[in-house]
Amino acid sequence: MAIIAAAVVASFLPTTGIGAQVLSVATKVAIFCLFFLYGARLHPEEALRGLKHWKLHLTILAFTFVVFPLIGLAIGLLPGWALAPALIPGMVYVTLCPSTVQSSINFTSIARGNVAGAIVSASASNLLGVFLTPLLAIALMNTTGNANVGLGSIVDLVVQILLPFILGQLSRRWTADFVARHKKLKLFDQASIVMVVYAAFSQGIREGIWSMVGWVDIVALVVVCLVLLAFMLWFTWFTARRLGFNRADAIAIQMCGTKKSLATGLPMATVLFAGQPIGLIMLPLMVFHQAQLMACSWLAARYARDPEPDAVAPA
Repeated sequence: MAIIAAAVVASFLPTTGIGAQVLSVATKVAIFCLFFLYGARLHPEEALRGLKHWKLHLTILAFTFVVFPLIGLAIGLLPGWALAPALIPGMVYVTLCPSTVQSSINFTSIARGNVAGAIVSASASNLLGVFLTPLLAIALMNTTGNANVGLGSIVDLVVQILLPFILGQLSRRWTADFVARHKKLKLFDQASIVMVVYAAFSQGIREGIWSMVGWVDIVALVVVCLVLLAFMLWFTWFTARRLGFNRADAIAIQMCGTKKSLATGLPMATVLFAGQPIGLIMLPLMVFHQAQLMACSWLAARYARDPEPDAVAPA
């Protein structure tokens, strides 16, 4: 709700002049701190601990960083009558983001799936995503002409995202316990993301983003997000069962392999696509994120009510 409110407020009360410059600097500082905390929180040993169940984790990562990006390539070819050209870069970017951590684990737990597998895969996805998402964005979005990730963006990426993330990982010996004890640091995460959204939409209003799209385009975006999500929910479950995974593993694959992280994706987009209509690039991820939470919440509750734990629950 705060993210939506930030976008709405920015649409009517955007920052201008000196306020916009101050907010820009504050956003960069917040993103640096945010990825430092991500690095301090994520356990690299979690990924290594799951190597014995490599088939499960490799399947989830393949959905996140292979299947989704291939779909992104197809989305990049959509005609203007199907989706507004101004929204296509953001829709492609959705397919490149890593999976979520908290919601993937929570929904897997509610659905009585393989929670340990979800923890390992979600953690590995975010660790790899800090490096793979920018590389995929450079490889796919530059070559298809959907957006331009220039040299300046790469430098900013290293300074604002990779450097603090690596510092956070290296500092875990001293910071991990502190971050784990102080749960209220999550409020800083949330406030930073809300700030990123407000700054992005403020910039977008100054650049006239709403003149690029109309309500029909927004409805079309919602439809595309729902179709993508429905397909991936079906495809992850269908593939998992065809590969011989049991029900608990199939649930973990479905819950982790269909998610896209707003917490990582939005700040990363701010850095990757600086100087471009960032509000429109963020909008598809915001829509997809809300859709995945509602759909997976319903699915998890449905699986939890299943009286036959080993039955194949259709997606």
